[in-house]
Amino acid sequence: MTFVDIHAIQTLPYSNINRDDLGSPKTVVYGGKERTRVSSQSWKRAVRHEVEARLGDKAVRTRRIISEIAKRLRERGWDADLADAGARQVVLSVGKSGIKLEKEKDGEAPATSVLFYLPVPAIDELAAIADEHRDAVAKEAAKKTPKGILPADRITEVLKSRNVSVNLFGRMLAELPSTEVDGAVQFAHAFTVHGTTVEVDFFTAVDDIPKENDHGSGHMNAGQFSAGTFYRYANVNLDRLVENTGDAQTARTAVAEFLRAFLSTVPSGKQNATAAMTLPDLVHIAVRFDRPISFAPAFETALYGSDGYTLRACQELNNYAERLREVWPDDAIRGYATVENKTDLAALGERYDSYPALIDAMVAAAFEGERE
Repeated sequence: MTFVDIHAIQTLPYSNINRDDLGSPKTVVYGGKERTRVSSQSWKRAVRHEVEARLGDKAVRTRRIISEIAKRLRERGWDADLADAGARQVVLSVGKSGIKLEKEKDGEAPATSVLFYLPVPAIDELAAIADEHRDAVAKEAAKKTPKGILPADRITEVLKSRNVSVNLFGRMLAELPSTEVDGAVQFAHAFTVHGTTVEVDFFTAVDDIPKENDHGSGHMNAGQFSAGTFYRYANVNLDRLVENTGDAQTARTAVAEFLRAFLSTVPSGKQNATAAMTLPDLVHIAVRFDRPISFAPAFETALYGSDGYTLRACQELNNYAERLREVWPDDAIRGYATVENKTDLAALGERYDSYPALIDAMVAAAFEGERE
């Protein structure tokens, strides 16, 4: 089997790109030190949207599929009530007993109990199926307890449809197992290579139309932020990706875009207030023929000091890679690129002048190259 590992050292300034339920930056205790953490779900979503946008192959993950189908039926000339009934019929006709709906809110279409994840054009296809059975939908809608009357096999086939991000990240729908896709990507939570503390920022907003003798603020609140140098990691199972796409060239394009998006994106949390739009300081990619390997243990002992962490994090990553190769020899193809010029990182493979050049070389090695 062939795997592509991607590792990155990336510094984020004062920011809160992924917060918990209390609004604080997410954290993890690792090696006895509290670190700032960015969840895999948060960064993966940014990566997914970037890949889809670049390839023009968008998907939607939603529990509001009824309202989207109803909208398309209204565009086909259905009145609002019948369009809503037609959209519900799609959900009622899924599987053996349909997908459960949550309690309706006034004036809103009900949400499904599960998230659907499918290419955007699939919603048009589902609406088209309902449109073919308009009279049957109207007849069933008149009943007190309507049942699913649309062709379940055709709906299932539409729900099986995929796009690039479904092939990369997979899909799960327990109510309809035949639509599930095993993802080709494993995506780790990012964490700082050093201990961090959350800082509280008290702020005020001035009311531009104050009352007479009003010397106070129009609004007061507090935000929570941190800063740090992160270790990031993900891997792609190329064999699974080729199986998911059914075509090696399509898989090659997908993995190249994934690697690019992994480097170019930053989650959107609090970005208007912090603009923490950095790029990685170092990127290491390895094409492996045994198994994927995370270098997270390189930072189990938190870095400390007052003269910065980025350069030392790059050196620690290199040192760990060198030690690991001594105890776990392999025939991986390796490369790296970095903004740092003060040290040689030979254990990370051949140095490339830019991140795009590194990606191109490693993708070529994965699909065409020979083992060392």
